[in-house]
Amino acid sequence: MNIILVLIDSVNRNALSAYGGTEFATPNLQAFSERAWRFDNHFVGSLPCMPARREIFAGFMGMQWRPWGPLEPFDLRLPKLLEQAGYTTAIVTDHFHYWEETANGYIQAFQGAELIRGHEIDFWKPLLPTDDLPQWVENIEKWRPGYGQRYYSNVAEFSGEEDFFPAKVFTAASDWLKARKVEKPFFLQVESFDVHEPFDAPEPYASMYGNGADRERFTLWPPYQDAAQQAEFLASASEEEIAFVRAQYGAKLTMTDRWLGKLFETLDEKNLWDDTMVIVTTDHGHDLGDRHGFGKQFPHFDSHANIPLLIWDPCHPGNGRAISGLTGTVDVFGSVLDAAGLPLPQRTHSRSVLPLMSGQGEGRDVLLYGTFGQGICCTDGEWTLIQPPDRSLPVYAYSSMVPATISPPDQPIASGRYIPGVDMLQWKIPFTEDKPKDRRPLDSEPLLFNRRADPGQRDNLWSSEPEQANRMRALMRDTLAGIGAPPELFERLGLQPS
Repeated sequence: MNIILVLIDSVNRNALSAYGGTEFATPNLQAFSERAWRFDNHFVGSLPCMPARREIFAGFMGMQWRPWGPLEPFDLRLPKLLEQAGYTTAIVTDHFHYWEETANGYIQAFQGAELIRGHEIDFWKPLLPTDDLPQWVENIEKWRPGYGQRYYSNVAEFSGEEDFFPAKVFTAASDWLKARKVEKPFFLQVESFDVHEPFDAPEPYASMYGNGADRERFTLWPPYQDAAQQAEFLASASEEEIAFVRAQYGAKLTMTDRWLGKLFETLDEKNLWDDTMVIVTTDHGHDLGDRHGFGKQFPHFDSHANIPLLIWDPCHPGNGRAISGLTGTVDVFGSVLDAAGLPLPQRTHSRSVLPLMSGQGEGRDVLLYGTFGQGICCTDGEWTLIQPPDRSLPVYAYSSMVPATISPPDQPIASGRYIPGVDMLQWKIPFTEDKPKDRRPLDSEPLLFNRRADPGQRDNLWSSEPEQANRMRALMRDTLAGIGAPPELFERLGLQPS
C-alpha cells in the first residue's frame, strides 16, 4: 500500500469544521473527513516542533530525556525502515528547522527531498536594510527584533497567492505524485509549516475573517516563548488586536486548506485512493489568546494538546466515522509501519492505530505529554492531570551528543547507559531551565480536569476531587516508571514511589 503522511503545523482541532468548528472555512479537510476516520482523542506527545517529529520519525517519546534537537545516532528512522522494505520515500516540506544545525538527521533519512525555502526565519535571502521596512514588519519587530526583518527579506518579492508556502508545498507534492518513478509502493511525507506564525496571508484570505489592512496597526506575530514578554504584550494589546491575530490565523488555515485540495485532486486524477493510505495530522495546536496566552507552552491544555488526526484507509473506509480511543503523536510511527505490513521494532514507544479502524483493537489506557524540563500531563481520556515541576530540583538531559540546544554546563558531565534499550553510551548533562522567561501563569499548582463534564478545562478539581487526584498521580507515576523515565523526574514532579 502507498502511504501519504500530511503534517500541517499548528492546527487547532476546534478550528476545523470536521471537529465542529464554525469560525473558519476548511472545505477540503471537511470533505476528506467525510471519507476518512476521525480520531477524537488524539493528543500531542513531546512538544514542540522537533520533539514531536522525533516521535514520528523514531517512535520515541523523548520529552523525559532531552529537549529539542537532532535525531540521535541510536534513533530508528521511519523512512529508512520503509526503504528497506522496498518503498520509494520522499519528503516535500517548507519546515526550515529540518535544515538547521539544531535538527539534523531527519530529512537525510529520505531517498528524495524537495525543500521549499524562506519560511519564518529561514536563512535564505539576503537581509534587507532595516531603514526601509513596511509598517507591518515594524509591528513584528517591536515584539520580535530581527524576526520581522528576516521573514520580510524572504517574502518581499512575493506577488500573489501562488508565491506563498502552502501553494508551493502542495503543488510540489502533487508534481512528485505525477512524476515518473520506479514502480514500487511509495511513502510521501508532505509538511506545510503553515498554519505556523507569522500569520501573514495575502488577500482575499487576509480579509476573510477581519480587516487585513489592520496589519498596519497590529502585529501578525505575538511573542509567546518568553512569558514576561508575552505578559507585556497582552497587557498592552486591545481586544481588537487579539481578534485580528485570530482572524489572520484563520486566514492562513483557509489558504492552507485550499492548497491541500490540490493534493487531493491529484489523488483523484491518478486514481490513487484505492491503494493509498492518507494520514492528515499536526504536531500541536496554537492557543490564540486562550487563558490569556499564545502558542503551545506548558501548561498543555486540550486547546492545543488535543489535536486532529484523520486517516483514509482503503482497506477499512471510515466514511466520516469517529474513533474515541486514546492515541498520540508517537503512534503515527507504528501506524505507518503497520500500513506497510512491517512489524513494530522492539525499541519503540509507538503503537499502531490501524486496529481501531478495523474494529480489532482499542486505544491506549493512558497518555503522557509535555515539554522537556517543564511539567508533564497525563490523561486517561476522561480525566487529565497537569503536573508542574519543582523548579528548585535538578533536571538532566540524556544524549549521545551535546546538541546545540543544550548549553554546555560549567559542571562535570557524567556518562553511562541511562535510556532503557539503548546500548550506546550517553551523556548525563545538567540542564538549566529555571529562567524567568519560563515562568507562566497557571504553572505553579497541579491542575485536574474532568474532560467529559468540563471540555473547556475551566474548573480545576485538584482540591475537591482528592481520590481522582491521587489516582491520576499514581497513573502518571506508573506510566513513567513503565518506560524507564529518569529517577530525578519523579522527585521533580512530586511523584512518590508506590
